[in-house]
Amino acid sequence: MAFLMEADRLKSVIRATKLADGSRKETTAEHSWQVALFALTLAEHAPEDIDTAKVVTMLILHDLVEIDAGDAPVFGEHDAAAIEAQEQAAADRIFGLLPEDQAMRFRAIWDEFEANKTPEARFAKSLDRFVPPNLNLANGGGSWVDYNVSFETFETRVGAKIRNGAPALWDWVRPRAAAFFDRLGMR
Repeated sequence: MAFLMEADRLKSVIRATKLADGSRKETTAEHSWQVALFALTLAEHAPEDIDTAKVVTMLILHDLVEIDAGDAPVFGEHDAAAIEAQEQAAADRIFGLLPEDQAMRFRAIWDEFEANKTPEARFAKSLDRFVPPNLNLANGGGSWVDYNVSFETFETRVGAKIRNGAPALWDWVRPRAAAFFDRLGMR
């Protein structure tokens, strides 16, 4: 129960991405739920055979570390090594609230996601990057406008990660994003 009550704190972690209606920024809990739903819905677009249940599990667990480390917006400037250290410490603490066998299982899934080596991790990471552009397209630019992002920056920081584990989804979102950036004169 301590772990489950700690996870409730994700409802208070505010992210850089706005909701589709643009009314406010999403929380990490909302993001985790939505990206898990994307996995259930879009699993057929994974380029390799995947265990969809494992992908969903990864996506439910992947951002728990934001309880301690906060959200590091993809277009923000960060010390990557410092964030990684904070997230590792957060994973130790948060998964440490579970019974040992469950803590080891959950931590192994989180580590697999972070390593991005298995088909499940690659697809999960790609979906994690695929959701925000779709929200930005729906809400008039969202974090792209907030961070004054160029299409080139979007392609480099987001596109490569989507393409790595979900090339079909990148092929779908890329032209829509390019057209949006062209309309705003941000390309």
